[in-house]
Amino acid sequence: MSHQTGIQDSKNACGYEWLLLCWSPDTAPIRQKMLYASTKATLKQEFGSAQIKEEIHCTMLDELTFEGYKNHKSDILAPAPLTTREEELQQIRKTEVHTDISAVSKHQTLGGVQFPVTDAVKDAIHEMAKGLHNYLQFKIDIEEERIHLVLKESITVDKLPARVPENNARYHLYRFKHTHEGDLMESVVFIYSMPGYNCTIKERMLYSSCKSPFTDTISSWGINIEKKIEIDAGSELTEEFLYEELHPSTTLHRPKFAKPKGPPGRGPKRLTKSQPTDN
Repeated sequence: MSHQTGIQDSKNACGYEWLLLCWSPDTAPIRQKMLYASTKATLKQEFGSAQIKEEIHCTMLDELTFEGYKNHKSDILAPAPLTTREEELQQIRKTEVHTDISAVSKHQTLGGVQFPVTDAVKDAIHEMAKGLHNYLQFKIDIEEERIHLVLKESITVDKLPARVPENNARYHLYRFKHTHEGDLMESVVFIYSMPGYNCTIKERMLYSSCKSPFTDTISSWGINIEKKIEIDAGSELTEEFLYEELHPSTTLHRPKFAKPKGPPGRGPKRLTKSQPTDN
């Protein structure tokens, strides 16, 4: 089974450089190879891409040794023609999601990893499209690599915070009924809840990678998602928060500052001495 790990390669007595080893043997299933290749960039981003000096893709055990590392360095200096195994490895690299960003680079993304959904998920989404429910919750079974239905119900917006787990990631689909500019509206929002670093890195990567393909699937089954939201805790899901996400307030005209008028009389009044009259 393929896995990825980082080891320290001593540079000098002053510090270390990080070397990322990506282990993907030829005997591993193609699905696993594609999954690990597409989530590698997320792992590098979480660890810190700037700290990784070099990365090596290994398919044989001897490539994990120091001699294998030296051969890797020599191959970089004098590249040889690609073998069949190396051509397959090159194809896997092309499926990776690149997230390195600099002042001159552009952010490139792929569609992510698409896991199959259970029949219960499909039925619940179709039922919600017909108006039978206004809230659905989904989870990823990491071992099974499938998306499962957790809850389907009709609830008011004040019940949403209690539906968000504190220690696990989840997907939520909610039909938010509200009034905007005098009109009664129903807007479907997709909520991706990730409770900080209480989840494992693998869980964080899978939920992040599967989010976009899953929302595309939901849209293809008749539900128009008007807003996608990411939260850390259920306490964020207030009625005011959802309304502001759907209808962000903008200031089109900034009122001019009106200079206040001065007092009616400025300073003491001038007294005029009355002239005596001649009798």
